[in-house]
Amino acid sequence: MIHHTMIVAFDSPIPASELDRYLEEFEELVMGSGLVESVAARHHIRVPGDDHAPVAIASAVVQLRLADLDALNATFTMPGALDLIKRWQARHPYQAVWVNHEPLT
Repeated sequence: MIHHTMIVAFDSPIPASELDRYLEEFEELVMGSGLVESVAARHHIRVPGDDHAPVAIASAVVQLRLADLDALNATFTMPGALDLIKRWQARHPYQAVWVNHEPLT
């Protein structure tokens, strides 16, 4: 099993309802692919220390659970992924960083 944990940071704050919609669309896409065993997503919880962050402040965190590296590699070319990214980037530009890892617990 492998996890793909992605930190999403929109360039400017977006309404919570828009962030929810992005996360819902992302979840629908990856779960519909048959490649992902589960997905969990949460909004970033803002704290005063965020004002001193050395890099972008996250908007949300998303974690995918996959069977293996082959499934993870396939997610990068799944149908609809590029369309979702382009559509959301046009509406609300964002950046993402991720880490691929074994389960933490």
